[in-house]
Amino acid sequence: MSALKDRIRADLTTAMKARDDLTSSTLRMVLTAITNAEVAGKEARELSDDDVVTVLASEAKKRREAATAFEDAGRAEMAERERAEAEVLAGYLPSQLSETEVADLVTSTITALGVQGEGMKAMGKVMGALQSQVKGRADGGVVAAEVRRQLG
Repeated sequence: MSALKDRIRADLTTAMKARDDLTSSTLRMVLTAITNAEVAGKEARELSDDDVVTVLASEAKKRREAATAFEDAGRAEMAERERAEAEVLAGYLPSQLSETEVADLVTSTITALGVQGEGMKAMGKVMGALQSQVKGRADGGVVAAEVRRQLG
């Protein structure tokens, strides 16, 4: 049983009672994504909090990408809505790592693995070691870019 999923359900009820359309529609969408993740695969299963965070991070990333796409297409009002939805989702994600914290984590991981000077061959090892540390706390693309930069 996921405490995070229960919290989202409770917050949805509160948002509906308060007639907060943005929050309620965003939370409905997330609960649908969680349910879809639960029934995906060979057999249905209950998601853990970690799995729910993964779904939330994925949905937040979709919102950020959509906001950028709408912005590029000159649809400012749609971009603003996507950003607002991403803000709602951010409230359920672990606090995000800053660029400096990501850089420090990458540096310490490269040092711990002893792969300095191996270049891009070490990319997979470093990313694999970093995944559990940054899951839900930093965008994978940002982490990968920093790893590439440091491995040279």
